[in-house]
Amino acid sequence: MSDLIAKAAIDRRLAEIITPVIEDLGFELVRVRLMSGKATTLQIMAERPDGGIDVDECARISTAVSAALDVEDPIVEAYALEVSSPGIDRPLTRLKDFDAWQGYEAKIETTELIDGRRRFKGELAGVEDDEVLINLEEGTIGLKFDWLSDAKLVLTDELISEMLRQRKADGTINEDDFDEIETDVSEEDE
Repeated sequence: MSDLIAKAAIDRRLAEIITPVIEDLGFELVRVRLMSGKATTLQIMAERPDGGIDVDECARISTAVSAALDVEDPIVEAYALEVSSPGIDRPLTRLKDFDAWQGYEAKIETTELIDGRRRFKGELAGVEDDEVLINLEEGTIGLKFDWLSDAKLVLTDELISEMLRQRKADGTINEDDFDEIETDVSEEDE
């Protein structure tokens, strides 16, 4: 289990419980985080193996995960369960994510200093063995996947365009729904 999917010990324990449940439903766990603050929230990000997830699928995962957590009872305090998609500027938590999002801008952080820095921002250039390749101003470098502490896509116009293209292709968005926009125009405006 990658530390990018489940960082803290409790997150790793939760991932052990919920991963089989999510996989049995045909989905993959992208990330799990138990977040404390004024209220405690268990955040689960999941998606279909080919990417994407809809609201009804999130609800199915939530119901199944709730039942498993009720049996195992790993969280002592009251918490809210939140199941969602990874989103557009998604976290990159699995080696395959870096390959799938090749060509898009990402921010990557490492646990240790690499050539005097921990933060890298550039265009993903895929993977090679166990290294994530990223194009920086000074050239392409490889970072061992095990060195990474955090990684996510950067919200860019190109990324938004790609998401819209994918959603149109899979029928999630129907352009005909947006063809006619009605506006109220008062006589004073004319």
